[in-house]
Amino acid sequence: MAIGAEHKSQSDGRVWGFFKLPFRQTGNATGTTSSSSLSSSLYGETQPQNEGSNRHASANSVSAVAKSLLPTRRRLKLDPANKLYFPYEPGKQVRSAVRIKNTSKSYAAFKFQTTAPKSCFMRPPGAILAPGEGIIVTVFKFVEPPQNNEKPMDQKRKVKFKIMSLKVKGPMDYVSELFDDLKDQVAIEQILRVVFLDPGRPCPALEKLKRQLADADAELEARKKPPEDAGPKIIGEGLVIDEWKERRERYLARQQVEGVDSV
Repeated sequence: MAIGAEHKSQSDGRVWGFFKLPFRQTGNATGTTSSSSLSSSLYGETQPQNEGSNRHASANSVSAVAKSLLPTRRRLKLDPANKLYFPYEPGKQVRSAVRIKNTSKSYAAFKFQTTAPKSCFMRPPGAILAPGEGIIVTVFKFVEPPQNNEKPMDQKRKVKFKIMSLKVKGPMDYVSELFDDLKDQVAIEQILRVVFLDPGRPCPALEKLKRQLADADAELEARKKPPEDAGPKIIGEGLVIDEWKERRERYLARQQVEGVDSV
């Protein structure tokens, strides 16, 4: 009896285990199916948004890279382009010159900067140029005597000049604060390095420097002169006074007064 009861209980357990096993599998499969369907539905709803954001981010990154690779459009043309020639005369103040021309279709302001403001200065340090207008800038530099067997090449590497440009709306007075107020729109046109020339050895660069310095002095003298009158003075409506005629009439009147006094 004990053996039969034990066999019966084992068989009952096997039966219940047999019936429980499919239900467990069914439940797990159902849960897995439901969870997978739920996750797929959730991912299916959110995936287009993620794809759209990823596409937008990738497009922005590509456009930023493309902009960085594009060359900067210059507003100014410099002559010489990337050098400043100075005669090498230690212990003296020497001069160089650079011609700047506005090649853009709008007004442009330019400004000089240097790594050695105590020994270098520019005349003028900045200006506003109309489209197609040019100017010759004179650069002054004090050449320090060599110390501890220093070579001129070492001095050349220390001093550099930077020319910046800024687009402006129209003709106006130049102030250096323009570049501080509009930093985002400032473009670096060129970085000029110093090149020393031996004044005792003629070369094409030295001859060109002499011509540019002479042109710069002539332009400076021309700017100092007052503007000439375009024509005769007009006073009132249609009354034209010739200067020489006016002087002659005053002279004749003075002669008549002196003749009357003598009589």
